[in-house]
Amino acid sequence: MCGILGVVAQSPVNQLLYDGLQVLQHRGQDAAGIATLDRNTFHLHKGNGLAHDVFRTRNMRALTGNAGIAHVRYPTAGSAVDHNEAQPFYVNSPFGLVLGHNGNLTNTAQLQKELFLEDMRHVNTNSDSEVLLNVLAHELQANATNFRLDKKGIFAAVSAVHRRCRGAYAVVAMISGYGLLAFRDTHGIRPLVVGSNQTDKGVEYLVASESVALDTLGFKYLRDIEPGEAVFIDLDGNFHHQQCAEHPALNPCIFEYVYFARPDSVIDGISVYETRLNMGEYLADKLMRVWPDHDIDVVIPIPDSSRPSALQLANRLGIPFREGFVKNRYIGRTFIMPGQAMRKKSVRQKLNAISVEFKGKNVLLVDDSIVRGTTSREIVQMARDAGARKVYFASAAPPVKFPNVYGIDMPSRKELIATGRTDEEICREISADRIIYQDLEDLKAAVQKCNPGIAKFDCSCFDGEYITGDITDEYLDRVEAARVGGKANKQVDDEQMELDLAMSVSSM
Repeated sequence: MCGILGVVAQSPVNQLLYDGLQVLQHRGQDAAGIATLDRNTFHLHKGNGLAHDVFRTRNMRALTGNAGIAHVRYPTAGSAVDHNEAQPFYVNSPFGLVLGHNGNLTNTAQLQKELFLEDMRHVNTNSDSEVLLNVLAHELQANATNFRLDKKGIFAAVSAVHRRCRGAYAVVAMISGYGLLAFRDTHGIRPLVVGSNQTDKGVEYLVASESVALDTLGFKYLRDIEPGEAVFIDLDGNFHHQQCAEHPALNPCIFEYVYFARPDSVIDGISVYETRLNMGEYLADKLMRVWPDHDIDVVIPIPDSSRPSALQLANRLGIPFREGFVKNRYIGRTFIMPGQAMRKKSVRQKLNAISVEFKGKNVLLVDDSIVRGTTSREIVQMARDAGARKVYFASAAPPVKFPNVYGIDMPSRKELIATGRTDEEICREISADRIIYQDLEDLKAAVQKCNPGIAKFDCSCFDGEYITGDITDEYLDRVEAARVGGKANKQVDDEQMELDLAMSVSSM
């Protein structure tokens, strides 16, 4: 999962993009990067770490220009520690192109072979995003007329990308001398929104992963970019769009609403906060069906994303809601952190129990989901150490039983606690007294309640149904083997890259 931004403005965009990365930091904490376009020159700075660690005053001053893109990375392909895989990526032919990508391609190996043997392009890293960049670059070159681009050629290039690339991809790209290009995969798995801002000098446009970036940066939400659609904003601020897919269908990732997106975002017409309230209601109804004689004294959320669900559950059951954990906001999200040992160590650094809320009580802990189970086990033990008599555990999402191949870092079936285990076995694994999971149909209903127009979601991590239709057991085996090998062979590298990439081009 990653966060992406793209902007064409009437004034320098370096501060705007940096502020946007801060807003989208929850979508990726491993690397950050900004590329700006000043006339015909790209200025690029990127590196491993949080945005406020990667950028210094000297870096910001060098990022001149009134247009640019930005990216925060949470790796799902390639390496988590290789600074060369930080985005945006750059390629100099044709025209000069920088790209940021959120999602995951599922036919990367095939595309790498095609790029080398047929397109004669070199890919320098293991990142599928660099593969996507080179596919786009090749198709732009193929659709240029007399070494020049126009709207028709740009949209034709995106159509070709859709025909060649499978999987999930929301993309922002800058074409030197032309403008900002943004597009979304034909299934609409990953989110992408566009907004505008009217200034004295003209209209500015911003594309972002979540609507919260528009809100905080002063842009008015226009709409979500449709599945398969491309948006092109030229350097004069003219807005163009076109559907570039033959059979687009909206299948947003339901895990965005469960965990990843900020609660103050609206994705595909659905309020993330409202869906989490709905999840709490449906979970409360299930609890009353399967456990009407419960002895729960208090409902306690595991901060932060589960709080709306826990609050609504408590209200519906008529049970006191209490804040039992204090979160250290300067520790990274444990689900994103690589390595079980690091994840386990970070839990108690991240959360601290308020003993008075636990002592002598039967507590129901509510989390947004249970993935690996390591964090859940530690939290249950913290509750017992704080004096809880019994510790029950509720998940606002169904059991995560299958790998997600569309941009969420849960690729290994062995790492998923629910794979091959019953609820009772999971309960024992996390040392709880009882466990309650949301039903998948209830989760879908909780989200659809906010936008009945969406008929289908990507729920592959819950039901194993991969909507791209190209995921086999052999594919999953390769992904898992590659991930294990990558973790074993890579060394931590905190280098940063800063480039000025100049070229001579003709404007559109």
